[in-house]
Amino acid sequence: MTDRILIIDFGSQVTQLIARRVRESGVYCEIVPFNNSENALKTFDPKGVILSGGPNSVYDIETPRAPDIVFSMNVPVLGICYGEQTMCEQLGGKVEPSDEREFGRAFIDIKKGSPLFAGFWDVGTSHQVWMSHGDRVDAIPDGFEVIAASGNAPYAAIANEDKKFYGVQFHPEVVHTLDGAKLLENFVKKICGCKGDWTMASFRETEIEKIRAQVGDGKVICGLSGGVDSSVVAVLLHEAIGDQLTCVFVDHGLMRANEADQVVTLFREHYHINLIHVDAEKMFLGKLEGVDDPEKKRKIIGGLFIDVFEEEAKKIGGADFLAQGTLYPDVIESVSFTGGPSVTIKSHHNVGGLPERMNMDLVEPLRELFKDEVRALGRELGLPEAFIERHPFPGPGLAIRIPGAVTKEKCDILRKADVIYLEEIKKAGLYNEIWQAFTVLLPVRTVGVMGDARTYEYVCALRAVTSTDGMTADYYHYSHEFLGHVSTRIINEVRGINRVVYDITSKPPGTIEWE
Repeated sequence: MTDRILIIDFGSQVTQLIARRVRESGVYCEIVPFNNSENALKTFDPKGVILSGGPNSVYDIETPRAPDIVFSMNVPVLGICYGEQTMCEQLGGKVEPSDEREFGRAFIDIKKGSPLFAGFWDVGTSHQVWMSHGDRVDAIPDGFEVIAASGNAPYAAIANEDKKFYGVQFHPEVVHTLDGAKLLENFVKKICGCKGDWTMASFRETEIEKIRAQVGDGKVICGLSGGVDSSVVAVLLHEAIGDQLTCVFVDHGLMRANEADQVVTLFREHYHINLIHVDAEKMFLGKLEGVDDPEKKRKIIGGLFIDVFEEEAKKIGGADFLAQGTLYPDVIESVSFTGGPSVTIKSHHNVGGLPERMNMDLVEPLRELFKDEVRALGRELGLPEAFIERHPFPGPGLAIRIPGAVTKEKCDILRKADVIYLEEIKKAGLYNEIWQAFTVLLPVRTVGVMGDARTYEYVCALRAVTSTDGMTADYYHYSHEFLGHVSTRIINEVRGINRVVYDITSKPPGTIEWE
């Protein structure tokens, strides 16, 4: 079995980054909320445990705690920020509010050598880290010693080397902590003894075995959208179970330009996968007529997808399983760790299961992967680079890129603008630098003058962000010349748009935005 690390989440916005850093070192890990961690510890069999940060103060009543079993399992434990504080509090130390809080860049002095710092932080040196705390450890438990300190955190890093318990007040998972990834790699490899042999090749082999064991002789129906997630799912399933798989491509009229032809050509003619192409544009647009609430639009589209899958399953004599491209961020955000809005955010995924009437089980072979890991698996499976590097496209398609009521006219206008935008991005050699770029047709019309005539047409917004996994994003910094050129083309070539704006909103963890 592949070595595993379990991350217990106390509600930090950057817990997912801990998982990313651990996986980047070739070690498999999963995140579990603190209130379900005791069961996970018993079934997951981790070689080490990481306690995440969190927004609470450990000295308050009924704040989250690590299950006591963590400290008696005889496995290494690393506490980060709140994780360090709850470790200290639970093992006999003391945490108090601090008069001098630390948020942002700070510098720690290395006081003592440790396997945690081996190879990059030497005793007597000072290093930049990222702090985010208003409380601090005032007394450490018996058996611990200080290995690093900062001006406002005398216990910035502590260790009980005999038990292999470690705590750091800073966040090694963020890029602002220089060499933080090395610290996490030392923990999982040097201290926990993980081999670091988790690769996409090994994941592929393991997942194919799991698919065959789950499906047996059953039939699987897969919703194929043409995006990287569903494409990878389809190819992986076809490799595992061959003709037991039938893919259904629902053309709901909300796709990007020429997408239907590309999907059908690749999967039916190149991969020879059983593919049903359903032209459902009139059905979807009819049900969406006059609906302007985004959540209602999502639910209508999701419900219609299920109806179509049910109907197509009947035509092929029934199906036992429905396959979909659920990713690990979908799973994480659909578990309400701290009572937040995550369930609403992910309402268009069937993460929690399917309606009982479908009488099908879910097959979700990607639910343990982040987005960039899915792309790596796609390359491992031999998918064309054009499909692997495609910018993410949401299941509801253009419906959520058209705020307000959706019509065929609006979809056609938006598709034309989108073609120009992506064409210019590719011409400029920027496509692979950008994680996601798309156009939005705003529910606003403005008066403009074109030539000798007045116009009263829509405003188009351009969006482009950089990201690794979609959990956080920053807007892409185009040149003014590029934006001016794209805007001019769209206004001149797309009838129905007379103004273009650029959205420079960033996406910190936990926020909602246009997809």
